[in-house]
Amino acid sequence: MTFEPNIHRPPKRPQKAVIPAAGSGTRLLPATKSQAKEMLLVGRKPVIQHIVEEIQEAGINKILIITNQKKRTLEDHLDPHLTHFSQLQDINDEIEFFYTRQSQPKGLADAISKAETFVNNEPFVVCLGDSIIQSKPTNNVLENLIDTYMINQANVSILFEEVEFESVVKYGIAAPEFEQGRTFSIADIVEKPSLEEAPSNLAVAARYVFSPEIFDYIRQTKPGRNNEIQITDSIHLALQNRDRIFGLKLDHGEKRFDIGNYRAYFEAFFRFSLADPELGAEFREYAKKMLEL
Repeated sequence: MTFEPNIHRPPKRPQKAVIPAAGSGTRLLPATKSQAKEMLLVGRKPVIQHIVEEIQEAGINKILIITNQKKRTLEDHLDPHLTHFSQLQDINDEIEFFYTRQSQPKGLADAISKAETFVNNEPFVVCLGDSIIQSKPTNNVLENLIDTYMINQANVSILFEEVEFESVVKYGIAAPEFEQGRTFSIADIVEKPSLEEAPSNLAVAARYVFSPEIFDYIRQTKPGRNNEIQITDSIHLALQNRDRIFGLKLDHGEKRFDIGNYRAYFEAFFRFSLADPELGAEFREYAKKMLEL
């Protein structure tokens, strides 16, 4: 089945990205006691640099990072006047960084709302600051997600990963409608459902493309658990208004690393260390020897 294009709004390719990075990182204490979790090294680079490079590879060079008062080191790391760009050799010096703060943790939708002036009524990308997406060598997942938004003339496109069914209680879960390969239209999305209520095992994977109308839905979204405003609830309002919302599944060989707890962080560091172009092969042999002990 093919999807009918929305002829009422011509597509415009996103040229801006937003990275929410105001979380406190309490699950990664004591490593995050004196530094932002986005500055934890994964392989040779901190988390934030992996994400910026992913955005750059998708053809976007204007990035707003939403921080808090404890994230100054993050800004310093990306400041070309404080750090020689030779040390950030994979980041183009044409990238423009902008910053704003979410002083109180009021949920992801509240954090995204801080970007409205920056977005300036244009479509935009959101990449969560604690999640790295490992793409295939000849592929860019974020670019594919943008293509999903463009081709289907969507209001929202969202990246999803298939998780173990017992893990659905931790994520926003999609109720797919019509599927076409890795792309599907979304009938509904449920935040942290019970096993009995889960419509699938497709979990939101920390990447979104939004039309600027999302800010109207955020303003209508009521606080939920912990008095926070969740972007899943805002997307649910858009679905009720019959907006066009599409999902893209991660392909085989692509993986999301959620740097939000030690188990995921250890796995990410291990995987990226194995892929290191200089020391990866040597480290792989070391790991084999250690596993034999």
